[in-house]
Amino acid sequence: MTATTARPTGTDGAYWLPVARLGRPPAGRVAAGVRVRHGAGLVVGIDEGVPPSPGDVVLDGLGLPAFADAHSHAFHRALRGRTHAGGGTFWTWREQMYAVAARLSPEAYLDLATAVYAEAALSGVGVVGEFHYVHHRPGGVPYAPPTAMAEALVEAAARAGVRLTLLDTLYRRGGVDATGRPLPLSAEQRRFDDGSVEAWAARRAALPAAAHVRAARGLHSVRAVGASDLAAVAALGEHGPLHVHVAEQPDEVTACLAEHGLTPVGLLDRHGLLGPDLVAVHANHVTDADVALLAGRGAGVCACPTTERDLADGPGRPGDLAAAGVPLSLGTDQHAVLDLLEETRGLEMHERLRTGRRGTFSPAALLAAATAHGYAALGWDGGRLEVGAPCDLTVLDTASVRTVGARPDQLWLAATAADVRHTVVAGRQVLRDGRSIAGDPVDLLTRALAALDGPP
Repeated sequence: MTATTARPTGTDGAYWLPVARLGRPPAGRVAAGVRVRHGAGLVVGIDEGVPPSPGDVVLDGLGLPAFADAHSHAFHRALRGRTHAGGGTFWTWREQMYAVAARLSPEAYLDLATAVYAEAALSGVGVVGEFHYVHHRPGGVPYAPPTAMAEALVEAAARAGVRLTLLDTLYRRGGVDATGRPLPLSAEQRRFDDGSVEAWAARRAALPAAAHVRAARGLHSVRAVGASDLAAVAALGEHGPLHVHVAEQPDEVTACLAEHGLTPVGLLDRHGLLGPDLVAVHANHVTDADVALLAGRGAGVCACPTTERDLADGPGRPGDLAAAGVPLSLGTDQHAVLDLLEETRGLEMHERLRTGRRGTFSPAALLAAATAHGYAALGWDGGRLEVGAPCDLTVLDTASVRTVGARPDQLWLAATAADVRHTVVAGRQVLRDGRSIAGDPVDLLTRALAALDGPP
C-alpha cells in the first residue's frame, strides 16, 4: 500500500476506484485499488493498493481526471441533426445559426444551456468554456440587467454541477468582404454588440461572482473585431484567458490579408494580444510562420475536430502545432457531437488522414489535451488526479461492448460518452450511473428545443 496525503488532512469523504490514472497528463501512471480522499472540493489524500473502506463511495471503472470542454456555443445544440439536407458551406450554415440566435431569451437560454451542460457532464466534462456572444435583445437593446444572458449560463452550469469559464465575447462588426472592406452588423448580429470596447468591459464587470465560474474574455474573430477595437482591448491591460476564433476558414485569412496585410495570427500579434493568455480556437488555416509565432509567444490552440469536419472547415495542423510546443486543448464548439472522447480521438484520427501516419499523438498526449491543457486554457488548475488538485474526475466503464479488453492506458481511444458512468466535480458526484443531478438530459433537451421551435 502507498499513500499520499496533504496537510492538514480534514476530508469530507472518499471515492474508491478499482483502477485510476494518477498524476497530471501527459505524465502519470495507472494504479489499482485507489482511494481518493477529498475535502473542501480538493483531493487531500490518495491511497493505492487498498480495498474500499466503510463509507467510501465505490466508483466502478477507470478513474481519470475530468475532461475540459474548452470551446462551447451552447445554443448551437439546437441545430444538431437539422442542417444537413441542403449541403452548402460554413457560411450557409451560419444563416441557420443566426435564426436560432434570434429566438433566444434568458429563459430559453437557461433551459437549453442546462440541458447542454448536463449532457456535457454525461460526457465526463468537469469544466465548460462557454464562448458567449448573444448579449442583448434582438436589435441590440440591453436586457435588465444587461448581464441577463450571461447569468442564465452561470445558473445553467450550477444546475448541472459543472464549472464554467464564461468567455464573454466582443463582437463589433459584420465581417470583411474579399477586398478587405469592413461590413456593418447585420440585423441578426446587432444583439451581439455592446457598442464599444469600453461598454463590453463594463458589462462584463457587472456580472455577479460565483464560486463555480471564472470570468474571462473572448474576441469573436478578426472578422468581427477590427484593428481599432483590437488596440482598445490591448489598452485595457487585462489578464487571464483570452479566446479568439482564428483562421477557421480560408476566406477569413484571405480577407484579413486584404484588410491588414497580415494573417489573423500576425494581426493579433501586432496589437500585443498574442501571448500565454491567448487561445486560438480552430487555427485550421495557419501558415508555418503563424505556427512559429504562436509557439514563440506561448499561445495555445483549441481544436474542435467534430465541428471542423461537420462544417467543412478543412483539416487543421495539430501535429505541427504540438511539435512546435503549442499546448492543445479540445472543444465541442457547435455540439454536432457532445462527446469529449470523440474529440480526443478525432485529434489523432484527423492527423492520420492528413499525414498517412499513426501515432502523431500518444494516448497520454491525447489525454492531456482533454484534461490538463483544457483546464489551463480555461484558467483552472485542474485536469489532474493528485493531491492538491480539484477533486474533478470521470469514470469510464471498462467492460462495455466498446471497451472490454482495452488496456487502461489506452481505453479513452476505444470509449465513447456512452461509457462515462460517473462524473465528480469539486468532490460532488454530478453524474452517477449515467444520471445527472440536473435531471434527465433527454427530457431537458426535449423541452428546451420545443420551446425554441415554438412561436417567438
